[in-house]
Amino acid sequence: MTRYERLPEPYETGHYPDDEIDLRELFATLWAGKWIIILVTILFAAGGVAYALYKPDIYQANALLAPADGDSGGRLGGQLGSLASLAGVNIGSDSSSKTSIAKEVLQSRVFLTDFIHRHELEAPLMATKAWNTRQSEWVYDREIYSPATGEWGTNEDGESLQPTNWDLIKKFKQSHLSVRENQDNGMVTVSIKSLSPVAAKQWTEWLVKDINEHMRAQDIEEAEGSISYLETKLNETNIAGMQQVFYQLIESETRTVMLANAQREYVFKTVDPAVVPQEKSEPNRALIAIIATMLGGMLAVSIVFIRSFIEKTA
Repeated sequence: MTRYERLPEPYETGHYPDDEIDLRELFATLWAGKWIIILVTILFAAGGVAYALYKPDIYQANALLAPADGDSGGRLGGQLGSLASLAGVNIGSDSSSKTSIAKEVLQSRVFLTDFIHRHELEAPLMATKAWNTRQSEWVYDREIYSPATGEWGTNEDGESLQPTNWDLIKKFKQSHLSVRENQDNGMVTVSIKSLSPVAAKQWTEWLVKDINEHMRAQDIEEAEGSISYLETKLNETNIAGMQQVFYQLIESETRTVMLANAQREYVFKTVDPAVVPQEKSEPNRALIAIIATMLGGMLAVSIVFIRSFIEKTA
């Protein structure tokens, strides 16, 4: 190689502008479609505001409950519990298990069906469209239910619009009832949502009262059944030791019945009772409008880019 020979220039990587994002072209595309973006965003914002205003106010009443004392049943434990199990008698469970059972019963189909029919909530659940605050009464959909006659309407096929128990339970659990338990302290919060603040409070109070009455009646029935069984076994045995055990068990079950009848709040004690809510819990109309506007803007930008891409490839 001579001193005058030119060394080969290093290989330079080619520049491919098509592989990079051109911000100027991006902004130019958006600017060209600005009216589409503005129009679609305004339409979505208006639709969101209309939807938010259309949705009725929902009120929520809450009742904070604490488990009742485990001694409310008055059942014997320790040695008597072992002897009772040998005799075929269930001496019961502690407060925590009773509370867990009551919480599940509160949401069961059997209990809620009885609750709805006992308090005549079929029409308020399925046929109302608003709450008249001034007159404190429901506004019914007359095509579904007539409050004057108490009769349900019919559909186009002539079938009655009266809801089944399945419909009632589904609507009540999905739209109205909420039961939450604090795992740290065992407190239970029962909540009811309704178009009526008065109904929200009243239904919550009814639920708490009815679950206490239901569990009380159930325990009394079991205790009286145990007493009947123990008295039968007592008459069948001549062993003094077993007779003494049966007498003690009968005394325990009798005490259970007495305490259950005397205790007003049997399973749940009300720590913070339900009150008529003064403020709505939903809908959050501002949030609905903001989300609708954002969705409209994103959709509009997507439309502009898709349109630009189609024009370039055409």
